[in-house]
Amino acid sequence: MKKHQPPAIPAGLACGLLEDSNRALFLMRKNMQGVETIEFPCVLLNKGDNPVAALTAAFHAQTGIDAQVHEVKFEKRYNFGSKKRKAWIPVLVFKVTAKRASVRASSEFSGYKWLEEKELRNYRMAKTLQWL
Repeated sequence: MKKHQPPAIPAGLACGLLEDSNRALFLMRKNMQGVETIEFPCVLLNKGDNPVAALTAAFHAQTGIDAQVHEVKFEKRYNFGSKKRKAWIPVLVFKVTAKRASVRASSEFSGYKWLEEKELRNYRMAKTLQWL
């Protein structure tokens, strides 16, 4: 009898923080129930992955922006598991800059918003943003 194998736990989560005059870029996603959540452009990292290269590719794929990834702004922890079985992984939030910030969100997202920090409480956050 085969045992159910849980998914492999990634080595970390890399997120890109693109700021423009006190506002940050968030992507909007609708779930199956039609509830809209916000999240940063991010990518799960495996052991041996280059976080800057992976985030650069994912940021371009998710937002359509040819961005440059800089230093780590801050580091947090994220529960990749469930409430019952916690699996903590590191989150690296990189500073991202772009010459042109015209967003073309990929089809997996319903849109995007530029939000200030005080406006965040008006929106529901995705699971990948629960560390914020």
